[in-house]
Amino acid sequence: MKNHRRTFLKGAGLAGVAIAAGGVGRAGRPGIVISTAQAASSQSGELPKGMTFTMLRRADGYGLGVRTERGILDVVAAEKDFAAGAPTTITAVLNGTGDWQNLRFLADRAKASSSSERYFIAEEKATFAPCVTDPEKIVCIGLNYRRHAAETGQPVPKQPILFNKYNSALNCCGGTVVVSREKATQFDYETELVIVMGRTARNVSEADALNYIFGYCTGNDFTARDLQSRSSQWMLGKTLDGAGLIGPWLVTADQVDGDNLKIETHVNGEVRQSSNTSDMVFNCKQLVSYISDYMTLRPGDIIFTGTPEGVIAGYPKEKQVWLKPGDRLVSSIEKLGELHFTLT
Repeated sequence: MKNHRRTFLKGAGLAGVAIAAGGVGRAGRPGIVISTAQAASSQSGELPKGMTFTMLRRADGYGLGVRTERGILDVVAAEKDFAAGAPTTITAVLNGTGDWQNLRFLADRAKASSSSERYFIAEEKATFAPCVTDPEKIVCIGLNYRRHAAETGQPVPKQPILFNKYNSALNCCGGTVVVSREKATQFDYETELVIVMGRTARNVSEADALNYIFGYCTGNDFTARDLQSRSSQWMLGKTLDGAGLIGPWLVTADQVDGDNLKIETHVNGEVRQSSNTSDMVFNCKQLVSYISDYMTLRPGDIIFTGTPEGVIAGYPKEKQVWLKPGDRLVSSIEKLGELHFTLT
Protein backbone atom coordinates (compact mmCIF):
# COMPACT_ATOMS: atom_id res chain seq x y z
CA MET A 1 0.00 0.00 0.00
CA LYS A 2 2.77 2.47 0.91
CA ASN A 3 4.72 1.85 -2.34
CA HIS A 4 1.52 2.22 -4.37
CA ARG A 5 0.69 5.43 -2.53
CA ARG A 6 4.13 6.95 -3.23
CA THR A 7 3.82 6.04 -6.93
CA PHE A 8 0.36 7.58 -7.10
CA LEU A 9 1.41 10.79 -5.38
CA LYS A 10 4.45 11.20 -7.62
CA GLY A 11 2.33 10.86 -10.76
CA ALA A 12 -0.49 12.97 -9.43
CA GLY A 13 1.93 15.66 -8.33
CA LEU A 14 3.21 15.98 -11.89
CA ALA A 15 -0.22 16.01 -13.46
CA GLY A 16 -2.21 17.86 -10.77
CA VAL A 17 -5.43 16.55 -9.23
CA ALA A 18 -8.90 18.14 -9.10
CA ILE A 19 -11.16 17.36 -6.12
CA ALA A 20 -13.67 20.26 -6.17
CA ALA A 21 -13.73 20.90 -2.46
CA GLY A 22 -13.19 24.67 -2.31
CA GLY A 23 -12.65 27.55 -4.81
CA VAL A 24 -15.16 27.98 -7.64
CA GLY A 25 -16.33 24.75 -9.21
CA ARG A 26 -19.38 23.34 -10.93
CA ALA A 27 -22.52 25.48 -10.69
CA GLY A 28 -20.55 28.18 -8.85
CA ARG A 29 -19.90 25.92 -5.87
CA PRO A 30 -16.57 25.84 -4.05
CA GLY A 31 -14.00 23.63 -5.76
CA ILE A 32 -10.32 22.70 -5.34
CA VAL A 33 -7.47 22.31 -7.81
CA ILE A 34 -4.15 21.24 -6.30
CA SER A 35 -1.10 22.19 -8.35
CA THR A 36 2.40 20.74 -8.40
CA ALA A 37 3.59 23.64 -6.25
CA GLN A 38 0.92 22.86 -3.68
CA ALA A 39 1.93 19.20 -3.59
CA ALA A 40 4.90 19.98 -1.34
CA SER A 41 3.13 22.65 0.68
CA SER A 42 2.04 20.48 3.57
CA GLN A 43 5.62 19.31 4.02
CA SER A 44 6.87 22.92 4.23
CA GLY A 45 4.26 24.05 6.74
CA GLU A 46 2.19 25.96 4.20
CA LEU A 47 -1.49 26.23 5.01
CA PRO A 48 -3.95 24.28 2.85
CA LYS A 49 -5.31 26.11 -0.18
CA GLY A 50 -8.33 25.63 -2.39
CA MET A 51 -10.12 23.35 0.05
CA THR A 52 -13.41 23.30 1.93
CA PHE A 53 -13.51 21.28 5.15
CA THR A 54 -16.30 20.25 7.47
CA MET A 55 -16.74 18.09 10.52
CA LEU A 56 -19.26 15.24 10.57
CA ARG A 57 -21.00 13.51 13.43
CA ARG A 58 -20.34 9.77 13.34
CA ALA A 59 -21.48 6.90 15.52
CA ASP A 60 -17.99 6.83 17.06
CA GLY A 61 -17.58 10.61 17.44
CA TYR A 62 -16.58 13.42 15.10
CA GLY A 63 -14.69 12.99 11.84
CA LEU A 64 -13.25 15.20 9.12
CA GLY A 65 -15.08 15.75 5.85
CA VAL A 66 -13.90 17.36 2.61
CA ARG A 67 -16.39 18.86 0.18
CA THR A 68 -16.12 17.37 -3.32
CA GLU A 69 -18.25 17.26 -6.45
CA ARG A 70 -19.16 13.69 -5.55
CA GLY A 71 -20.37 14.72 -2.10
CA ILE A 72 -18.65 15.05 1.26
CA LEU A 73 -15.67 12.72 1.51
CA ASP A 74 -15.86 10.83 4.80
CA VAL A 75 -12.15 11.04 5.57
CA VAL A 76 -12.32 8.67 8.53
CA ALA A 77 -13.85 5.87 6.43
CA ALA A 78 -11.47 6.45 3.53
CA GLU A 79 -8.38 6.65 5.72
CA LYS A 80 -9.34 3.44 7.49
CA ASP A 81 -9.36 1.55 4.19
CA PHE A 82 -6.59 3.29 2.22
CA ALA A 83 -4.11 4.30 4.97
CA ALA A 84 -2.81 7.49 3.37
CA GLY A 85 -1.57 9.07 6.58
CA ALA A 86 -4.07 11.91 6.18
CA PRO A 87 -5.53 13.84 9.14
CA THR A 88 -8.99 12.70 10.22
CA THR A 89 -10.07 15.71 12.32
CA ILE A 90 -10.02 19.44 11.71
CA THR A 91 -7.88 19.83 14.84
CA ALA A 92 -5.24 17.61 13.24
CA VAL A 93 -5.37 19.67 10.05
CA LEU A 94 -5.00 22.92 11.99
CA ASN A 95 -2.16 21.55 14.13
CA GLY A 96 -0.31 20.04 11.17
CA THR A 97 -0.76 16.46 12.41
CA GLY A 98 -0.87 14.13 9.41
CA ASP A 99 -0.31 15.22 5.82
CA TRP A 100 -3.35 17.19 4.59
CA GLN A 101 -2.04 16.89 1.02
CA ASN A 102 -2.83 13.15 1.15
CA LEU A 103 -6.53 13.97 1.32
CA ARG A 104 -6.46 14.10 -2.48
CA PHE A 105 -5.10 10.56 -2.54
CA LEU A 106 -8.03 9.45 -0.40
CA ALA A 107 -10.54 11.25 -2.62
CA ASP A 108 -9.24 9.64 -5.80
CA ARG A 109 -8.99 6.19 -4.29
CA ALA A 110 -12.51 6.54 -2.90
CA LYS A 111 -13.88 7.64 -6.28
CA ALA A 112 -12.18 4.73 -8.04
CA SER A 113 -13.40 2.16 -5.53
CA SER A 114 -16.05 -0.35 -6.59
CA SER A 115 -17.90 0.60 -3.41
CA SER A 116 -17.30 4.33 -3.68
CA GLU A 117 -20.73 5.19 -2.28
CA ARG A 118 -19.56 4.19 1.20
CA TYR A 119 -17.02 7.03 1.25
CA PHE A 120 -19.21 9.94 0.17
CA ILE A 121 -22.16 11.57 1.92
CA ALA A 122 -24.72 13.72 0.13
CA GLU A 123 -24.71 17.22 1.62
CA GLU A 124 -28.44 17.11 2.32
CA LYS A 125 -27.98 13.89 4.31
CA ALA A 126 -24.93 14.95 6.29
CA THR A 127 -25.07 15.35 10.06
CA PHE A 128 -22.67 18.17 10.87
CA ALA A 129 -20.58 19.01 13.89
CA PRO A 130 -19.01 22.44 14.54
CA CYS A 131 -16.50 22.96 11.73
CA VAL A 132 -13.87 23.77 14.40
CA THR A 133 -14.24 21.58 17.45
CA ASP A 134 -11.49 22.50 19.91
CA PRO A 135 -10.48 26.18 19.82
CA GLU A 136 -8.31 27.39 22.66
CA LYS A 137 -9.98 30.81 22.34
CA ILE A 138 -13.28 32.11 21.02
CA VAL A 139 -12.86 35.87 20.65
CA CYS A 140 -15.80 38.09 19.66
CA ILE A 141 -16.01 41.66 18.42
CA GLY A 142 -18.79 44.06 19.40
CA LEU A 143 -20.31 46.89 17.34
CA ASN A 144 -18.01 46.22 14.38
CA TYR A 145 -20.43 47.33 11.65
CA ARG A 146 -21.04 51.03 11.14
CA ARG A 147 -24.76 50.68 10.44
CA HIS A 148 -25.20 48.28 13.36
CA ALA A 149 -23.61 50.80 15.73
CA ALA A 150 -25.96 53.45 14.35
CA GLU A 151 -29.11 51.35 14.82
CA THR A 152 -28.23 50.71 18.47
CA GLY A 153 -27.50 54.38 19.11
CA GLN A 154 -23.84 53.70 19.91
CA PRO A 155 -20.82 55.57 18.53
CA VAL A 156 -18.55 53.81 16.06
CA PRO A 157 -15.80 52.25 18.21
CA LYS A 158 -12.34 53.79 18.06
CA GLN A 159 -10.79 50.40 18.79
CA PRO A 160 -12.20 46.86 18.66
CA ILE A 161 -14.51 45.89 21.52
CA LEU A 162 -13.52 42.38 22.64
CA PHE A 163 -15.50 39.78 24.56
CA ASN A 164 -15.47 36.00 24.55
CA LYS A 165 -17.41 32.78 24.41
CA TYR A 166 -16.41 29.33 25.68
CA ASN A 167 -16.23 25.93 24.02
CA SER A 168 -19.53 24.98 25.67
CA ALA A 169 -21.16 27.52 23.36
CA LEU A 170 -20.01 25.74 20.19
CA ASN A 171 -22.86 24.54 18.00
CA CYS A 172 -23.32 23.51 14.40
CA CYS A 173 -25.39 23.59 11.25
CA GLY A 174 -28.54 21.60 11.92
CA GLY A 175 -28.17 22.14 15.65
CA THR A 176 -30.62 23.44 18.22
CA VAL A 177 -30.39 26.15 20.85
CA VAL A 178 -32.49 25.21 23.88
CA VAL A 179 -33.80 28.64 24.84
CA SER A 180 -36.67 27.16 26.89
CA ARG A 181 -34.27 26.22 29.70
CA GLU A 182 -32.61 29.63 29.93
CA LYS A 183 -33.43 32.35 32.46
CA ALA A 184 -33.93 34.88 29.70
CA THR A 185 -36.60 35.98 27.20
CA GLN A 186 -34.97 38.46 24.80
CA PHE A 187 -33.22 36.14 22.34
CA ASP A 188 -31.61 37.69 19.26
CA TYR A 189 -29.65 36.59 16.19
CA GLU A 190 -26.25 37.88 15.07
CA THR A 191 -24.96 36.41 11.82
CA GLU A 192 -21.20 36.91 11.64
CA LEU A 193 -18.14 36.17 9.56
CA VAL A 194 -15.84 33.92 11.60
CA ILE A 195 -12.06 33.92 11.17
CA VAL A 196 -10.22 30.66 11.92
CA MET A 197 -6.54 31.00 12.77
CA GLY A 198 -3.98 28.79 11.08
CA ARG A 199 -0.71 29.92 12.65
CA THR A 200 0.44 31.10 16.05
CA ALA A 201 0.20 34.89 16.08
CA ARG A 202 1.63 37.36 18.61
CA ASN A 203 2.30 41.03 17.84
CA VAL A 204 1.79 40.53 14.11
CA SER A 205 1.53 43.55 11.83
CA GLU A 206 -1.56 44.36 9.81
CA ALA A 207 0.50 43.90 6.66
CA ASP A 208 1.29 40.31 7.63
CA ALA A 209 -1.89 39.37 9.50
CA LEU A 210 -3.74 37.66 6.63
CA ASN A 211 -0.90 35.11 6.38
CA TYR A 212 -1.96 33.75 9.79
CA ILE A 213 -5.57 33.05 8.81
CA PHE A 214 -6.45 29.45 7.94
CA GLY A 215 -9.92 30.22 6.62
CA TYR A 216 -13.41 31.52 7.20
CA CYS A 217 -16.83 30.16 8.11
CA THR A 218 -20.38 31.34 8.71
CA GLY A 219 -21.28 31.98 12.34
CA ASN A 220 -24.10 33.17 14.57
CA ASP A 221 -23.32 34.89 17.86
CA PHE A 222 -26.71 34.00 19.37
CA THR A 223 -27.49 36.39 22.22
CA ALA A 224 -29.82 36.88 25.17
CA ARG A 225 -30.16 40.66 25.23
CA ASP A 226 -31.75 40.86 28.68
CA LEU A 227 -28.77 39.01 30.15
CA GLN A 228 -26.31 41.01 28.06
CA SER A 229 -27.62 44.30 29.46
CA ARG A 230 -27.71 43.11 33.06
CA SER A 231 -24.30 44.67 33.67
CA SER A 232 -21.56 46.50 31.78
CA GLN A 233 -20.03 43.11 30.96
CA TRP A 234 -21.72 41.21 28.12
CA MET A 235 -20.66 37.71 29.15
CA LEU A 236 -23.95 36.36 30.51
CA GLY A 237 -25.83 37.16 27.33
CA LYS A 238 -23.18 35.71 25.04
CA THR A 239 -22.08 32.43 26.62
CA LEU A 240 -25.24 30.33 26.71
CA ASP A 241 -24.79 26.66 25.84
CA GLY A 242 -24.96 26.26 22.08
CA ALA A 243 -24.94 30.01 21.42
CA GLY A 244 -21.80 29.99 19.26
CA LEU A 245 -22.89 28.41 16.00
CA ILE A 246 -20.34 27.85 13.20
CA GLY A 247 -20.27 26.00 9.89
CA PRO A 248 -21.05 23.88 8.09
CA TRP A 249 -18.06 24.73 5.88
CA LEU A 250 -14.58 25.96 6.71
CA VAL A 251 -13.26 27.51 3.50
CA THR A 252 -9.52 28.11 3.14
CA ALA A 253 -8.49 31.76 3.15
CA ASP A 254 -7.08 31.85 -0.38
CA GLN A 255 -10.61 31.53 -1.80
CA VAL A 256 -12.28 34.32 0.16
CA ASP A 257 -11.95 38.08 0.59
CA GLY A 258 -13.33 38.35 4.10
CA ASP A 259 -13.73 42.11 3.76
CA ASN A 260 -16.24 41.94 0.90
CA LEU A 261 -18.89 39.27 1.40
CA LYS A 262 -22.67 39.44 1.34
CA ILE A 263 -24.11 38.45 4.73
CA GLU A 264 -27.74 37.67 5.62
CA THR A 265 -30.05 36.28 8.30
CA HIS A 266 -33.43 34.67 7.67
CA VAL A 267 -35.92 33.95 10.46
CA ASN A 268 -38.72 31.56 9.47
CA GLY A 269 -38.02 32.46 5.84
CA GLU A 270 -38.06 36.25 6.37
CA VAL A 271 -34.93 38.31 5.64
CA ARG A 272 -33.87 40.12 8.81
CA GLN A 273 -30.25 41.07 8.08
CA SER A 274 -28.79 41.84 4.65
CA SER A 275 -25.48 43.62 4.42
CA ASN A 276 -21.84 43.21 3.40
CA THR A 277 -18.70 42.69 5.44
CA SER A 278 -17.30 45.81 3.76
CA ASP A 279 -19.29 47.76 6.39
CA MET A 280 -17.03 46.41 9.16
CA VAL A 281 -15.30 49.13 11.16
CA PHE A 282 -12.19 46.97 11.61
CA ASN A 283 -11.38 44.56 8.81
CA CYS A 284 -9.97 41.05 9.15
CA LYS A 285 -6.29 41.93 9.13
CA GLN A 286 -6.84 44.76 11.60
CA LEU A 287 -8.67 42.44 13.99
CA VAL A 288 -6.03 39.71 13.87
CA SER A 289 -3.23 42.23 14.37
CA TYR A 290 -5.00 44.05 17.22
CA ILE A 291 -5.95 40.89 19.13
CA SER A 292 -2.43 39.48 18.72
CA ASP A 293 -1.05 42.56 20.47
CA TYR A 294 -2.70 41.40 23.70
CA MET A 295 -2.83 37.60 23.55
CA THR A 296 -1.33 34.75 21.59
CA LEU A 297 -3.65 33.44 18.91
CA ARG A 298 -3.11 29.78 18.10
CA PRO A 299 -4.17 27.49 15.24
CA GLY A 300 -7.87 26.73 15.63
CA ASP A 301 -8.72 29.86 17.60
CA ILE A 302 -11.80 31.56 16.17
CA ILE A 303 -12.84 35.19 15.93
CA PHE A 304 -16.48 36.26 15.56
CA THR A 305 -16.03 39.53 13.67
CA GLY A 306 -19.30 41.27 14.56
CA THR A 307 -22.80 41.49 13.12
CA PRO A 308 -24.42 43.93 10.67
CA GLU A 309 -27.57 45.97 11.12
CA GLY A 310 -31.00 44.36 11.39
CA VAL A 311 -30.82 42.72 14.82
CA ILE A 312 -33.97 42.76 16.96
CA ALA A 313 -32.23 44.94 19.55
CA GLY A 314 -31.95 47.63 16.88
CA TYR A 315 -35.72 47.84 16.31
CA PRO A 316 -37.88 50.43 18.08
CA LYS A 317 -39.01 48.90 21.37
CA GLU A 318 -42.64 48.62 20.22
CA LYS A 319 -41.50 46.46 17.26
CA GLN A 320 -39.16 44.15 19.13
CA VAL A 321 -40.49 40.61 18.84
CA TRP A 322 -37.88 38.35 20.39
CA LEU A 323 -37.05 34.87 19.12
CA LYS A 324 -38.88 31.92 20.67
CA PRO A 325 -38.95 28.10 20.64
CA GLY A 326 -39.93 26.80 17.21
CA ASP A 327 -38.17 29.55 15.26
CA ARG A 328 -35.88 28.44 12.44
CA LEU A 329 -32.90 30.59 11.57
CA VAL A 330 -30.56 30.59 8.59
CA SER A 331 -27.30 32.55 8.61
CA SER A 332 -25.68 32.82 5.19
CA ILE A 333 -22.46 34.37 3.92
CA GLU A 334 -21.38 34.54 0.31
CA LYS A 335 -18.93 31.75 -0.63
CA LEU A 336 -19.18 30.23 2.87
CA GLY A 337 -22.67 28.72 2.73
CA GLU A 338 -25.73 28.51 4.94
CA LEU A 339 -25.80 27.74 8.64
CA HIS A 340 -29.28 26.72 9.76
CA PHE A 341 -30.53 25.92 13.25
CA THR A 342 -33.70 25.84 15.33
CA LEU A 343 -34.78 27.01 18.75
CA THR A 344 -36.45 24.67 21.21
